[in-house]
Amino acid sequence: MKTIVPIHNAVNERAWAEVMKWEAGRGGETCGGVKLVNFKGRPDEKSIRARWKMLLGYSAPFDRHDWVVDRCGLQMRYIIDFYTGKSQHPGSGPAFFLDVRPALDNWEGVKMRTQHFWGKLFSAAKPQPVLKPPS
Repeated sequence: MKTIVPIHNAVNERAWAEVMKWEAGRGGETCGGVKLVNFKGRPDEKSIRARWKMLLGYSAPFDRHDWVVDRCGLQMRYIIDFYTGKSQHPGSGPAFFLDVRPALDNWEGVKMRTQHFWGKLFSAAKPQPVLKPPS
């Protein structure tokens, strides 16, 4: 337990940080911040995205959580798929990868995911500035 609890807490902190990235600039700060309302572990239920990835040959997630947050009265559900992988640093143990996104069960979730998709698409298409070495 001495090993598992800190890992569990660190993974949950990373999940919360990912949720906060999605929530940034959406007005939650005007009412005291976004708050976690509830969460549910669903390790035996695969999300639609996880099932698609599995069909494409990727490993299944080892866990799934659904978290509901309150943003000034609007409740948003987030789907979090937890994956394990190999660490980039030899000897440091397993790495954990999180796939965090708003659920598509309300218009706000659809809007957020659409904006995220278009933002990634257009930021990848923008030419990146060339950094010059210091003189």
